[in-house]
Amino acid sequence: MDVIPAIDLLEGHCVRLYQGDYDRSQVFSENPADVAKQWVDEGATRLHIVDLDGAKAGKVVNLRAIEAIAHAVSVPIEIGGGLRDRTSVQQVFNLGIQWAILGTIAVEQPQLVQELCQEFPEQIIIGIDARNGRVATRGWLETSEVLATQLAVQMQELGAAAIIYTDIHRDGTLTGPNLEALRELAAAISIPIIASGGVSSLTDLLSLLALESQGVSGVIVGRALYTGDILLKEALRAIGPGRIQDIPPNLGFSSFA
Repeated sequence: MDVIPAIDLLEGHCVRLYQGDYDRSQVFSENPADVAKQWVDEGATRLHIVDLDGAKAGKVVNLRAIEAIAHAVSVPIEIGGGLRDRTSVQQVFNLGIQWAILGTIAVEQPQLVQELCQEFPEQIIIGIDARNGRVATRGWLETSEVLATQLAVQMQELGAAAIIYTDIHRDGTLTGPNLEALRELAAAISIPIIASGGVSSLTDLLSLLALESQGVSGVIVGRALYTGDILLKEALRAIGPGRIQDIPPNLGFSSFA
């Protein structure tokens, strides 16, 4: 299972929000590119970036910081926040970003999502951010009447490469992932699901590992990495490639032990 460090950008800084509240942000670094390099040096094979200003403005805002991150590391990057037209999506792909995460337009402009999935196959991920099971849009400032599972099924049919599912009430809270919601989502679709929100410990990561066979292929970790509640190297050893439980036991004759 992929362990994907999150880098949330607000006014050019690396921050974390509490339950998506812009007024409850904490700055962890003024140089997001250095943060990206740190996570890659510790073993990250993929990074998750959110342009928080972009999510509010409806267009890419932290372009300079995104470009700096893309130039600083060589691992694939997924990015969301303010990608609501073809120009914005093309703009981040031009920087070398691997995946564009679409959220608001998945609800408001599904036809555009379909067109983008066709134009950029396997590069469009749908970010479903849920509040009490219903999809939030426009930087989590509005909540629609669309059910998260309903939207996921529709986006799979339109050609989305994967779904990132975030439980807003758990995001930035270190209270653990919403396993029940993830199971429900996994039962409804067959494309990969990336879990996000609330991960606070190795125990949380191991609980998600039980859902890997159901289609949960990765987990985004944010605040817990920045506070030190989770060490990336330990997380990768626990659930990443070559994880501990995949290493043959030392029975006195194993050449792998």
